[in-house]
Amino acid sequence: MKYFFETYGCQMNKAESASAEQKLIARGWQESESAEDADLILINTCSVRATAESRIHGRLGAYTALRREGKKKFTLIVMGCMAQRLMDGLKKQFPVVDYVVGNFQKKFFDEIFEAVEQGRHLDELEETPVYTFDSVSYEKGSFSAFVPIMHGCNNFCTYCIVPYVRGREISRNPQEVLAELDQLNQHGVKEITVLGQNVNSYCWNLKENVSEVSTQVLDKLKKDSSLKASDYMFFPQLLELIADHLRKTQSSIGWVRFMSSHPKDLSDDLIDVIAREEVVCRHIHLPVQHGSTAVLKRMNRVYTREHYLELVKKIRKAIPNVSLTSDILLGFPGETEEDFEQTVDLMKEVGYETAYMYYYNPREGTPAASYPDQIPVETKKARLQKIIDLQQEITKVEMKKQLGTTVKALVEGVSHNDENELIARTERDERVVFAADKKLIGQFVKVNLDELSGITFRGTLQETC
Repeated sequence: MKYFFETYGCQMNKAESASAEQKLIARGWQESESAEDADLILINTCSVRATAESRIHGRLGAYTALRREGKKKFTLIVMGCMAQRLMDGLKKQFPVVDYVVGNFQKKFFDEIFEAVEQGRHLDELEETPVYTFDSVSYEKGSFSAFVPIMHGCNNFCTYCIVPYVRGREISRNPQEVLAELDQLNQHGVKEITVLGQNVNSYCWNLKENVSEVSTQVLDKLKKDSSLKASDYMFFPQLLELIADHLRKTQSSIGWVRFMSSHPKDLSDDLIDVIAREEVVCRHIHLPVQHGSTAVLKRMNRVYTREHYLELVKKIRKAIPNVSLTSDILLGFPGETEEDFEQTVDLMKEVGYETAYMYYYNPREGTPAASYPDQIPVETKKARLQKIIDLQQEITKVEMKKQLGTTVKALVEGVSHNDENELIARTERDERVVFAADKKLIGQFVKVNLDELSGITFRGTLQETC
C-alpha cells in the first residue's frame, strides 16, 4: 500500500510527520510520488497564520474533487494544529476527511493504519490529557534530523494561537532524548536540531523524574532555600548532556542546532554552553518580533527593547562569530510610525543575518484579534516591504564579512543549478555551492568562501573533515 504526505508549518510539524512516516514504513507501506496514486493521504496542518489554513482549505477542496472522480479509493487524515483547533468541525466542512487527529491523539496512528489496511473505519478517537513524544523523528535518507525535547507554550503572546492548539509546556525525559540520538547515530545522521515551541524553557525534575514548568521551578528556587537547583535539568544542562553523550559514544552526529528561543529564557548559562561546546552550532534564532517596548508589552512578550539589545551584546561578546536570525512582526494593533521606526533602528543595530518578516493577521481566539486599533492592510504591507528591503541590504553586509574565510560545512546534495556542483550548509546556517564529487554528500568538509551570489556563497573545496 502507498502513502502520500503533505506537511505545512514549523519544524515540529516536520518532526511529527517524520515520526508518523516511520510508523508507516515499519508496517511495510511505500511512499507514493503523487496523491492520485496513494491509498492513504496525510496532511499535517499549521494554524499559526491564516495563510497556512487557507492553503490547507485549498488542498482539501482538491481532495474533495479527487474523491468525486473516484479513480482510486483513498483514506484522508488531517493532523496537527489546524486539526486540533477545528476537530470534528473540519469533517463537517470537508466530508472528504476520514480522520481528524489532534496533537493529543497521536497514539492512535497505529490503530488507524491497521484499520486502513483492513478496510475498516475507527468511529472515535479519544483525546489524551498529555502530549506524548515519539521515539524517533527521522526522515529516511536524510543526514539531518529534528529531535523534539519539549512541547507546548505557556507564554500566551496576545497574537499567537500556539498555546491554544499545542497546550501547556511539557518537557521530554532526557534519557529518551539520548536514546533517540543513539538511534539517529545508527542511521548515520550528521546534524540534529533540538526542537520546542519555546526550547529554552525545558525543565526536568531529576529527583522525581517528571516534567516541570521552568518559570515555576525558578520561582520556587528563589523562595525556598531547601530546594536544590541540582535536582532540575534546564536547557543549558540538557545541551551539555547531549554534547557529552555524543563525545562518549563517538556519534556520527557532529552538529547540534536548536530552535526556537524566547529572549526572556535565553540565560547566561546557555550562552556559556554554546560558546564552550564545539558541537553546538554558532547560530541562534532569537525572535524579537518588534523593536518597540510599548508594542512588545501589548504583545505580552515580557521583555523590553533594552533587554533584548543587552542580550545580543552578551551573545556577541561570548560567541564572536555567531550568526543571529530573527522573526519580525509588523502592523500589530496600535503600532505607530514611531514604533515602526524603532523596529527599523533595532534591525540596523543588531545586524541579523536573515529574518522571517511578516505582517499581523488576526487569529480567531487570541486577545489581539479583538483589539480596536487594527492597522490598515495597506499600511502593514508598506511597512513590511520597507523592512524586507532593509533586511536584504543587511544580509549582504553581514554575509560579505565571511568572504575569504574557510569554514566547516555539511554537504546536503547536488546543486539545483549545476549537477557538477554540491550545496552545503555552514555552521552559521549559510548555503555554499562548490565543485566536488557526489561521494561527499552527507560528509563534513572545509570550504573557502570565495564570492557571494544572492544569499548563497560560492566556494572552493579545501579538505574533508
